[in-house]
Amino acid sequence: VQLVESGGGLVQAGGSPRLSCVVSRTIFSINVMGWYRQAPGKQRELVASTTSGGTTNYSDSVKGRFTISRDNAKNAVYLQMNSLKPEDTAVYYCNVRNTIGDFFWGQGTQVTVAS
Repeated sequence: VQLVESGGGLVQAGGSPRLSCVVSRTIFSINVMGWYRQAPGKQRELVASTTSGGTTNYSDSVKGRFTISRDNAKNAVYLQMNSLKPEDTAVYYCNVRNTIGDFFWGQGTQVTVAS
């Protein structure tokens, strides 16, 4: 397993869980690290991403509530989620892209927001 996610679970609305993803050092030249999510019956969508240069990008639905960060020394990426809403319920996937465009996915972690 090259990407290992943790931090999901059942959370009350308004809660602030933090997702973590540790990336195997067998993946080289990582450029973009990000989080996607997929809710039941919906397509997988980008939540947030960060480049090796520090540029971050957020979907409009989470902007101002979620914060993505990365620790290059630990080969890890994090997603701090604040003010969770029931519509944030989804399986969250860690994703990394290397400099030649290869994509790598985590196994996903379920986040369920109870109202």
